[in-house]
This record gives sequence, C-alpha cells and structure tokens, in this order.
Amino acid sequence: MNDDLKNLGQMTPPVPSPAARARALSLAMEAFDASENNSEAPQGTTGARRQSSIFNRLWSPVMNRKFLAGSALATLLVVPAAAFLTLELTRQGLPVATSEQGGLVTDRKERSAEGIKVPGQLKSTAEVQRLREEAAGQSSGRALSKPSQSQSVNAERKRSNFSADEVAALLNKRDQQGAGQKFLGGAKRTAPTPTADGGVADTESELSPQAQRQFMPAPVVAAEAPMMEIYSEPRIVSSQETHDRFTAANTNPVKSVATDPVSTFSADVDTASYSFVRKSLMAGQMPERDSVRVEEMINYFPYDWPGPDSKDAPFKATVTVLPTPWNANTRLMHVGIKGYDVAPATAPRANLVFLIDVSGSMDEPDKLPLLKSAFRLLVEKLKPEDTVSIVTYAGNAGTVLEPTAIKDKAKILSAIDTLQPGGSTAGAQGLEAAYNLAQQAFVKGGINRIMLATDGDFNVGPSSDDDLKTMIEQKRKSGIFLSVLGFGRGNYNDALMQTLAQNGNGTAAYIDTLAEAQKSLVEEAGSSLFPIAKDVKFQVEFNPQQIAEYRLIGYETRALKREDFNNDRVDAGDIGSGHRVTAIYEITPKGSPAVLNDDLRYGAAPAEQAGVKPSGELAFLKIRYKQPDSDTSALITTPVTEGDAVATLEQAGQDVRFSVAVAAFGQKLRGTDAVSTYPYGSIVDLASGAKGEDGDGYRAEFLNLVRLAKSLSGE
Repeated sequence: MNDDLKNLGQMTPPVPSPAARARALSLAMEAFDASENNSEAPQGTTGARRQSSIFNRLWSPVMNRKFLAGSALATLLVVPAAAFLTLELTRQGLPVATSEQGGLVTDRKERSAEGIKVPGQLKSTAEVQRLREEAAGQSSGRALSKPSQSQSVNAERKRSNFSADEVAALLNKRDQQGAGQKFLGGAKRTAPTPTADGGVADTESELSPQAQRQFMPAPVVAAEAPMMEIYSEPRIVSSQETHDRFTAANTNPVKSVATDPVSTFSADVDTASYSFVRKSLMAGQMPERDSVRVEEMINYFPYDWPGPDSKDAPFKATVTVLPTPWNANTRLMHVGIKGYDVAPATAPRANLVFLIDVSGSMDEPDKLPLLKSAFRLLVEKLKPEDTVSIVTYAGNAGTVLEPTAIKDKAKILSAIDTLQPGGSTAGAQGLEAAYNLAQQAFVKGGINRIMLATDGDFNVGPSSDDDLKTMIEQKRKSGIFLSVLGFGRGNYNDALMQTLAQNGNGTAAYIDTLAEAQKSLVEEAGSSLFPIAKDVKFQVEFNPQQIAEYRLIGYETRALKREDFNNDRVDAGDIGSGHRVTAIYEITPKGSPAVLNDDLRYGAAPAEQAGVKPSGELAFLKIRYKQPDSDTSALITTPVTEGDAVATLEQAGQDVRFSVAVAAFGQKLRGTDAVSTYPYGSIVDLASGAKGEDGDGYRAEFLNLVRLAKSLSGE
C-alpha cells in the first residue's frame, strides 16, 4: 500500500480536457461541502435507530479501514486535480462563474443564439459585482440581488453565484455604453491588466504576443452543453520573440541618371531567403523585413532562359523591357542570365566534407533530424568515385568519418545516422578541422567543397563574423570552397550564414523541409557543387538621353562600388552549372510624370549641344567573371535597345511575367513604397496568368504563399 501511494505521488498527472476540468472541480466542491456539513449522530437514540447504531459499532473496525483507504485514494486524486485547476484559473486571471442551476456561465453558443453580445474575455467576480451595482443604480428594471454575506466561505471560494443571464446582461449593458469593448475578429484588442482581486481590467493598448500568452484564457465549458473554447485564435509568433539574426539593409533608392548613371552589383544565386519566408508564412507569421531578399526570392524558381552554346562563354543574357504592373509611368528592364550547363557525365570528381553542427541548439525536429535526412539524399546523388568526410562540432570538433569513397555508401550513411546533439558550438574549431580534411583528400582539377550545416549559433571560439570571414578568405585561396545549409528557427543566424557563403565562394540555402533538401541537394546538385565561374559582377550604364531615373530591385546586400567592377581583387558571387540569375530594374523614361528628381540647374549640357550623337540605346549591360581556375577576369557586353521592348505586359514571356510577380511580392513583404498601392490580389492574378505547366508545383506553392500573406496582412 505504501509503495502504491508513493508511486501515485510521483506520477505526473496528464493535462485534463476542458470537460474533465469542470467535472473534477464539481466533484471537489461537493466533497468539500459534504465534509463541512458532516457531523456525528446525537446520543440517546432508540428503536431502529439504536439497532442501526449497534450495527455500526460492530462493523466499525472493518468499515473504518475501508473508509480510510478509500479516503486516502480519493484525496490523492481529487485534491491535486482541484489544486491544479485552481492554479490554472488563478494564473489566467479567470474565475469560474456558475449559474443558479449549476451550469458555468460561458456558453458562447447559447448566448450568441439569444442575440446577447459576448465579450472576448471573462470577468472576475469583483468586476461582475461592480457591474451589478452600477446597473442596479441605473436600470429601472429588476434589481440584481447582491450575494448574501451569510454564505459560507468555502461556497464563496468555489462559485460566484451569478446566473448566466445576469452576467450576460451586465456585460452587454456595459459594452453598449462603450466601456472596454473587445473584438474577437478584428486586428485590435484590449490587453487585460491584472487587478488586486485577481481579475482583469481593460486598457486601450494593442495586445502584444507576450500579453496574448500571459492572459490567454483557458477553455471553459457549460456543464451540459457542447464543449466550446471561449478564445480560439491561433497564436502568432512575433519576430521579437525569436533570436533570428539578419543583415539590415535599406531598400535601394531611386537614382538619377544625370548624377549616377552606373549601377554595379555582385551575382547572387542563393535561395535561402525564399525558404525562410515560406516557413514564416506557413507558421502564420509575416516574415521579418530583413529576412526578405527579393533577388533570392526571384532566383528560387527555375526559368527557361536560353543558355550559351559552350563553356568558353559561360553566360548568355536575355533582356526584356516591359511596362511596370504597379506604375503606368515607368518600365521594367528585365535581365535573365543562364549559365552553361555541365553534363553530369563530364562533371569532375567531388571531394566533399560535411561539417555538421551537433550542438545542443540543434536538438529540434527541423534541425539535426532533418539535416541527417538531407545529407542522405545528397550521398545518393554522388558518383562512386566521389569522396565524403564528416566533421562534427559541439564543445570541440571531432572527425566522425575520414575521407571515404561513395562506393562504400553503407559506411557513410551509418556515420550520418550515429550523429547526436549535445554541447555548445565550437564552430571555428570545426571549420579548421574540415579544411584540414578537405586538404588531405584534395582533388586537383576537381570539386573541393565544405558543406556546412548549422543553425548558425557559433558561440565558442573566434565567434565574430569578421574573424570567421578572414579565416575563410584565406582558406578559399587554396581552392577549397564553402557552402552553407541553414536549419531551424528561433536562433537562426542568417547574417553569419551569408558572410560565410559569400566569402567562401559558395552558396547559402535554407532547408525547412525534406522537399527543399531534395530540390537544393539533389535536383540542383550540379548548380550547387560545380562552379562554372567565380567573382561574377554586373554593371549597367543607363543612357541619360533616354532614361531619367532607375531603381535596382533587390541585391541590397550585394552592392559594389563602380570601381570594383574592374578590380579583380574584389570578391564577388560564384555561379554554378546551369544556374539562372535574374535582375530587374524599374526605369523612368525621360519626360515621364513619374520622374522624382528635378533637372540640375548647373548640370552638364545636353548631349546634342556637346556634339555627342544621340544613341538609340537604353542601357549597356556588362558582365565580368573569372574561370574557376583563373585569377584574371573576362568581359561579356550586351546593349539594351527598344528592340528588346514589348508594348504590353501580356506580350512578355511567361517566365518574365512570373518573375515580375515574385519581385512584386518580395517588395510588398519588405514594405517598399513603390508597390504600396499594388495589392496582393493583383500579384495573385499576375502570377496565375504566368503559372504555366509547373510540373514541380513551385509556382502553385508561391500562389498559396501570396494568399497567406494577404490574409495575415489583413488586406
């Protein structure tokens, strides 16, 4: 018996359902009343009552033992349940009010059916009493009776003794007077504030996510009515609640061609931003502004831009000038670039090092378990002669697998399966160990790459971004590149991931689902692993005779100085086999009413007066790049003329129109002023008309994300 009781006391009680809470509380209150009102029978009983008394005395030893055992068990079950409910109700600031018939005063369905207005938050006993007193002095109808002071303390502690009709009438009366109304369906709510009596008071302030969690009422149900939650809105997690870190960047401004005719930026083929935006929206949260990099959202999708015929000229640019969907007085200059596609049979050998974060912060379902599944997919994609090594870091770095050929696949997969999380994050030590292994198995003329998989929580060792950047810059000169795979939310360090990938001549991807791992590591393995050019830079010069202003959409974190374009010592982005890069400018023609900048009073003389022959070109595109094994850059140029223009948006290609829809969506999420009056519904229409065959379903998924953002934004 003692052991049983001890075991019962150590058990963790399950969280009761709303119906179980109400029933347990009712049983606890009845048992408490029974114990208070119970007393021994008076002395001097006769007849049948005396016989009963004698019978009770004879059986008392047996019955007492049974009664004691039963009482002990009942106490273990009822008292903890009652205490749990009392604690929960007290913590939530939510009293249990019952009707005179014993039902709880919270049946929203019945009250709504009667036309009674239901507030979004239950009120405390003291507040209801105050409302009753106010109504008694103002109403000419039936006065509501005040609870009797002669009621027992225990009964007062258990119930408020107000009927459902009384509470509904009082609250409805106060709401009609305009005091402290709450709206369940609207965006604004009144945050409850605790009062001295355990109730809540209204304040005219926005309900913050922290206040939602602190004051979210527990579901309360009627005794004999269908269970129904009083407040069932989903919890929206604000970005302030997480520790995700992104590089802050101002949206590119409108620039005057008269004073700043040249735009220069680095290539960006990363797709991490789109995946993170998708994860945020699917979680019911608008993404943080700085997490949205428009160029990465555009470049996430496969487009059928025409590519070059040989690797000697590894790029081909296709330019389209079209009307701007969100501004009738401007145009878009759309540049689509396709890299040379290396045939899988001719791809060089790969020497890959998986650098895997197994620190304690990775112990979540969307981190290490997903990471392991992702790398299993990549192993299946590699060729038998390729090699894989595995380094882990958590507290200190360790080698899990020495360089091993893919033909010994079982050994590699077994090493991946044994990974377990634990410890702090010695990221710098792990990077050093990974570079040592990559150097040990270095393939001359092949692919030597470290695949870093982490949530970016580098908190041990040289943890500053500048220190890590310096180390990676030094290592890449040896021909070993670094790519980054990000996982998880809550402490995702996107800023560091971008720094590592950009300085390691690699790409950055964010893996939020196994399907994304399939896309990034299997379907796009050639682009991710096999570079066809490094330090790729773009420069566009606009003709001031034709164009008054321009604005580059995206690439805020990839901007370069004008002089950096011809400086081969300046690092820039790399492009892999078959990669597609899209850049879009919003341009304002000369004489357009959309021009924002006045002409300079003391500016240069017009070209005609200076003896310069007018040109029909709108702009001039230049692409500078290096071969993967070269330190000297080459140049590709493309003039942009009216011959590249289409008169209407519908005349533009399907891929062009869809990429413009993605650009509009990305700008909308960033709060860009240029698209502030362009609604989400128009983005849906534009993308729907350019959806095409969509065999992989990426564009259909995009449409769903736009609809989600529209709903979450309240537009």
